[in-house]
Amino acid sequence: MSKKYNVLATKGNLNNHIGVPLTLLSITKEHEMAIIEMGANHQGEIALLSSIAEPDFGVITNIGKAHLEGFGGIEGVKKGKSELYKFIQDKKGKVFVHGDDETLIELAANNDKVTYGTKKLYDIVGAIANTGTEFISFQWSTRYTASALKKSPVVTTQLVGVYNYHNLLCAACIGNYFKVEDEKINEALTEYTPSNNRSQLQKTANNTLILDYYNANPTSMSAAIENFSNLNHSNKMVILGDMLELGNESTSEHTSILNMLQQKNNMNVVLVGPLFCEAGKTSNYQCFQNSDEAFNYLKNAAIKNATILIKGSRGIKLENVLPAL
Repeated sequence: MSKKYNVLATKGNLNNHIGVPLTLLSITKEHEMAIIEMGANHQGEIALLSSIAEPDFGVITNIGKAHLEGFGGIEGVKKGKSELYKFIQDKKGKVFVHGDDETLIELAANNDKVTYGTKKLYDIVGAIANTGTEFISFQWSTRYTASALKKSPVVTTQLVGVYNYHNLLCAACIGNYFKVEDEKINEALTEYTPSNNRSQLQKTANNTLILDYYNANPTSMSAAIENFSNLNHSNKMVILGDMLELGNESTSEHTSILNMLQQKNNMNVVLVGPLFCEAGKTSNYQCFQNSDEAFNYLKNAAIKNATILIKGSRGIKLENVLPAL
């Protein structure tokens, strides 16, 4: 959006009942567009933030198994996040919806919407242009025909993980709706470099690191593992930290991730945190109660020439292991 407009956007993770008002109070008469991130860990929070920000447009990028403890399970997550759709519907605004996501399409059934996706006649359609490499390349078009997509430029990004593909397509959809030129949209997507430990690639003297430890939940962790297992690298390791705020689902969700890892035999596994250690006590994986213990192990292991995925909840402090890698 900033390729065409004077934009104010949420900085860092100022997305709660304090951060959203702070962002809104930063709007000046020079700003043409404000992009406000809203975060939540319980029902009613998005409704409150919507009443404060009064958005004209909205997007829910996905609904995953995050903050299950506060939301009261996945149905609570759906109800809590869709409060944004309800507010915008009442305001007669418009939402941007990931058309391939049946849950989002169902929740936005009564909304005026713009859609993006891959398989049907959406307003914006796209296709991934590469697999097996760290960075995503994709194509997008306003017409769903094989020839139209094939003629579209390949956008090569600096984002890691095919799970970011729909986020990129979402950005292209919103830019296109607000009449940002195609070339400017592609330029913005190509130039964006993550620096917040979300889908970020970092090369050290010894290894290549995929930093994705800003936070974690079962949905994002399974997606990260699946993507990582498909990378064409011979020496791969995953360092996984506990997923927090899962409430009664905690044990089953950590066990589910371990079961997934058992099916992936092309990577070494290091687990960090008491939840993973408890769930994995019968496994053969290296497991440590905290990141300091993991650092000592990794330092002595002197790992070299590896591609390493580092994924976990913020509270596990996986940044502490980086100096060992």
